[in-house]
Amino acid sequence: MGETVSFDVADGIALITLDNPPVNALGAAMRQGLERAMRAATAHPAAQAVVIIGAGRGFSAGADIAEFGQPAQAPALPDLCNLIEACPKPVIAAIHGVALGGGYELALAAHYRVAHVAARIGLPEVTLGIIPGAGGTQRTPRLAGPVVALELMTKGLPLPARRAADLGLLDHLVGSAEGEGDSAGQGEADALRAGAIAYAKDLLAKGRGPRPTRQITGRMGDVLAYETAVERFRERARGNPSPAPGKIADCVEAALLLPPDAAMSFERTAFEDCLASPASAGLRHAFMAERRAAKFPGLAGITPRPVQTIGIAGGGMMGAGIAVACLDAGFKVTVSEVNALEMGHAEDRIVAIYGRALSRGKLDEAALTGRLSRLTMCDSLSPLVDSDLVIEAISEDMTAKSDLFAILGEAVRPGAILATNTSYLDVNALARQSGRLADVIGLHFFSPAHRQRLLEVVVADHSAPEVVASAVALARKLGKIPIRSGVSDGFIANRVLSAYRTAADHLLEEGATPYQIDAAMRDFGFAMGPYQVLDMVGLDISWARRKRLEASRDPAERYVAIGDLMCRAGRLGQKAGRGYYRYTRSAPRGVEDPALLALIESYRAEHGITARHVTGDEISRRCLLAMIAEGARLLDEGVAQRPSDIDVAMLHGFGFPRWRGGPMKQADLQGLLQVHNALVKLTPEAPFLWQPSPILKELIKNGERFDTLNG
Repeated sequence: MGETVSFDVADGIALITLDNPPVNALGAAMRQGLERAMRAATAHPAAQAVVIIGAGRGFSAGADIAEFGQPAQAPALPDLCNLIEACPKPVIAAIHGVALGGGYELALAAHYRVAHVAARIGLPEVTLGIIPGAGGTQRTPRLAGPVVALELMTKGLPLPARRAADLGLLDHLVGSAEGEGDSAGQGEADALRAGAIAYAKDLLAKGRGPRPTRQITGRMGDVLAYETAVERFRERARGNPSPAPGKIADCVEAALLLPPDAAMSFERTAFEDCLASPASAGLRHAFMAERRAAKFPGLAGITPRPVQTIGIAGGGMMGAGIAVACLDAGFKVTVSEVNALEMGHAEDRIVAIYGRALSRGKLDEAALTGRLSRLTMCDSLSPLVDSDLVIEAISEDMTAKSDLFAILGEAVRPGAILATNTSYLDVNALARQSGRLADVIGLHFFSPAHRQRLLEVVVADHSAPEVVASAVALARKLGKIPIRSGVSDGFIANRVLSAYRTAADHLLEEGATPYQIDAAMRDFGFAMGPYQVLDMVGLDISWARRKRLEASRDPAERYVAIGDLMCRAGRLGQKAGRGYYRYTRSAPRGVEDPALLALIESYRAEHGITARHVTGDEISRRCLLAMIAEGARLLDEGVAQRPSDIDVAMLHGFGFPRWRGGPMKQADLQGLLQVHNALVKLTPEAPFLWQPSPILKELIKNGERFDTLNG
């Protein structure tokens, strides 16, 4: 029946197997093969029932997202689902691993659903800014009622099989509880196949035939309760930048009010509307960018060095967070501090992180005991020397880090990897200090390291390919999203952030208040504005970097010294009770501070600056343009390997609104010519910030977009 679908009939049961590794995505070839198999099963005289099952590790993870926006190829998934539902013989979907999105919509179109107890089902389309478009919004409420359907589709979270069965979304479970929660394996698939065939034979023995889901109405009888649930979810969706949650509510309502065929047509129109929305374009881009990020060039066929034991030099907040991330992933971890007192503080930090996890139910005592049994604390570097990987996580001071790398290069066993967690400093220089150029790499974690998913893998000039491969493998095991960065002051995320803050500082100098700027960027979609973030992390952090770069700064470069004045005045942010905002017990999140505004006015007067009116639109436009311009420079310099990596860095490093996709995606959506012209207009104000990059001009000349460079 085709390479992606096999078909066999034995003992009265037609077995259709989906086989499109790794996740049985429902691409065109799969859909075509399944259509042929369904027609063959319908016509086969010996087939009394049909079982659809997935090969490999699961049933199906859904549609092939790469086909979105491409010319449609028949059969469309809705038509295929309708074909399955219309089969005159009972059709059983047999689920192991996952059935997500279009994969679960296939199962909904079947007449019965059997699953292994370790399976998971879900309709996560909302995370891509779209809705289930193959009958999911219509069939789900018929099986489980409107509240369950709306929760499942608007949150997008998968359900374990037992919970799904309790809610009516699965009919029968097979397999033992012993394997529950384990990854899908061959034993699980074999148990499911036998159980599904037995279930099909039992249906036939009982004389139970097809049961089209569209004809089930038992959960739709209380019209008032149904409408009340829909309106509650519709209200919840108001204000969401993505139209998908509201469209889901509309479609679930259509399941109640319209005949099935009309409701299915309504759903498809809603799906197309969502697919065409800018929010969906941004969310789908983010999804693909995250999966693309771990594909580093030059690693094909490279075997990573084995990493089982990890040493961490430095047990401050960052070192403690890294230690927790590594312990959670199953590694043996040794944390080194300079003396017994600091070692105790480091251990307290780790225990405190786990204490919060315990109190929130994220961890139980047995799991905590297991993690801490793999932790060793020490007050010298000597216990680190036999580690497979040593991560330096001391303060951001080049002299201190250089001295440490000189010691580690001599002491740590040959073949071990030496990594620095620096946010800005020169990884090549640290590699030279170690005397082991090939063994050194940057691993820039983001705070808090045990929760933040982004990990910048900073590849030095002489980092060995197997060391780079080891870093990527480590990131995956830690549950992080790795992006490749070359060596540059600030790497990728912090360089783009610096440009963003510089644009904000220029507007602050010209007449905007920090409160206007923060409000404009929150309206753009950030959870916090740039000055709220600075107050939270401490103004002295960025001040230290500015002082470090002072000697190399071009005297002609426009420089705003308001932040320096604030630091000298002790306005260091939340920890000092005042920064851009004022913090008190009654206002722990900060309130506007007239004294800060007076300081800014004094600065303007001293520099002969007359404040001008600045709008929220201008603020968000300039800040975005600055991020785009810096991103293009990173590509020109080869620091970033692809535009989508820059987007991932800003999405996960600094909270760029996911539905916008990232700064480089925004450039594509707005049009590169328009972006270029806006930058040219701004260039006389500050060439170092606004000068368009050659790569931007080249893309425009060739009629291409940044997405062209993503591969």
